[in-house]
Parts: sequence; C-alpha cells; structure tokens
Amino acid sequence: MKRSILISFVFLFSIKICAQEPVRADTLLKKLDSLELKQIDSGKVTNDIDPAAYTKKTTLGFSTYFILLGSNIKQQFTAPFHIKGKTWLKVGGFAATTALLTFADKPVSKFVNRVTKDRQGIITTSRYLTNVSGSYETITLSAIGLFGFATNNQKLKTTTLLASQAYITGAIVESVLKTLSGRRRPNFYDADGKNHNTFYGPFAKKHNDIQGNKLNSSFPSGHATVAFAAATVFAREYKNYKWVPIVSYSAASLIGLSRLTENKHWISDVFAGAMLGFLTGRQIVNNYHRYQTIQSGALEQKKTEQKKKKNRMSIYMDNINGKVLPGIAVTF
Repeated sequence: MKRSILISFVFLFSIKICAQEPVRADTLLKKLDSLELKQIDSGKVTNDIDPAAYTKKTTLGFSTYFILLGSNIKQQFTAPFHIKGKTWLKVGGFAATTALLTFADKPVSKFVNRVTKDRQGIITTSRYLTNVSGSYETITLSAIGLFGFATNNQKLKTTTLLASQAYITGAIVESVLKTLSGRRRPNFYDADGKNHNTFYGPFAKKHNDIQGNKLNSSFPSGHATVAFAAATVFAREYKNYKWVPIVSYSAASLIGLSRLTENKHWISDVFAGAMLGFLTGRQIVNNYHRYQTIQSGALEQKKTEQKKKKNRMSIYMDNINGKVLPGIAVTF
C-alpha cells in the first residue's frame, strides 16, 4: 500500500514538472551505462550540486523519470558483474562485518527486549519511527516535493524525485534479497519456544508470529534500506549544508533502531539494510548526474576537445646545422 501511494505521487508530480522534449530511452540508457560516465562512481568526477545546475534541461519529466528508474534498477542488479580492484575489498569488508554481527544478533536482541520490557514510552516511539519509514515517509516526500514546486525550487523538486527513486529501487532490491535469504525474524518462536536467526534460503516457507501474523524474511531490513536510501540522496545533494546529512542519517538511524526495539529484526539485518540503502542512494544520485552531464552537453564538448587534441597540426621553426628551417608537426 505504502509503495503504491509513493508511485501515485511520482506519477502526478512528474507530470507537473515535465518541461522537456521526449527522450529516446534506448539512446539515453546506452549513454548512462557507458564506461566513461561510470567514472562518476569511482570519484574521478565531481557531481555538480550547485542549484544553477538544476535547470529545465536537466528536469526529471515523466518519461525521463522512469527511464532513469529502469536504469537504476538495472545497474543495481548488474553491479556485481562490474566490480573491480579495490571495490572487492570493500565488498569483502561489508560481508565480513555482516557475518560477524550475526554472532551479536541474539545478545543484542535479548538486551533490547530487557530494556524495552513494560516501557510503553519506548514502545510507542518505536512504533511511530517504524511508520516514519513506511506510509509516513511517502507523506514526507510528497510534502517536500510540493514545497519545492510551490517555491519553484528546481533542485529540491529534483532531489525529492531522486529520493522516491531510491525508495522504490531499494524496496525492490531488498525484496529480492529477502526472498533469497529466507531468514527467520526474532519475533518468530519454534514449538520449543526458541527463536533462531537462521537463513533457510530461497523461497522458504513463511511462518507466523505468536499473534498469528504472517512473517516474511528478516534479512535485510526493508525499513532501514529505504530510510537510508532516501537519506543518502538528500545528504549527497545537500552536502554543502552540514546539517542536512546529520539530520538525514540521524533520522534513518533512529528508524533502524526502532526495528530492533520493535523486535522485528536482528542487528545484522539492520546493518545490511543500512549499507544497502546507502549504496542505493549513492547510485541513484550518481546516475542522475550522468544524465545531467549528458543533458548539459558537457560530454559531447569533452569528446570534441579530445578529438581536436588528437588531430592537431602545428607549424614550428627549428635550428638544424645552423640553418633555421620550418617544420610541421601532426598529432594523431
């Protein structure tokens, strides 16, 4: 339900701000996937977050919104096939940290349950924070987007749409990972009254909690994923305002913490969801700036300059055996 609300918001909002010519999806997708533009991910190119860079030419209209969304999803699922060099060390570090945290799952869960037991204030706050990453988040994004539209703040409108892309993309990726992991949640108890943080693999049979509610897989935390995905978009697009990353990541962290106090996730689930959300948000921002580069014509200009440098002819004078003679140098 919450995702359908967000998609409806995107549909209406992107129609309102559409102010550009239709874009050929196949051509744009090829450019977005080009190796040259992927340098942005490696940090070799700095994303232009100056408000002046967000113009009608780089606006996300209805068609380009979904072209970019499709590109984002594609890049998320094909990313493992493009990992090279030092990136593998980062992936290994992330996997190792997640694996180590699984040993802390039960101790942390027991500690949190002791702290929250019979404390209604913590329980109520946790439930509210959980909702913030659910239906409330779509309302928040809608409000921010409408404010950007009312004040004609092009950057804020674009950033809000990017956050919605991060939300949708993160939700799709974590849903697939949930299906593959098939992990039991901490609020599921076996017949012997014990809960196990076990991974049962793809298409594991769903179980019910003690209230009879159906439980899907626990790994990774969906709430943490979409919260950090949206937070990362705002944090990176407004990184020149120090308070924005602080507020964004603090809110996302509280949402992740609420999944522990609600006893809906293990700590390794929340960590994995947070990292997945961060990487998703970063990829969405970088992909938009590839699009921004394409639309601004900077890529074509760079290629033209490189071509001129490669095919350059110059005339020079040289002293050979005491005689000054003209010469021609051709650079290919």
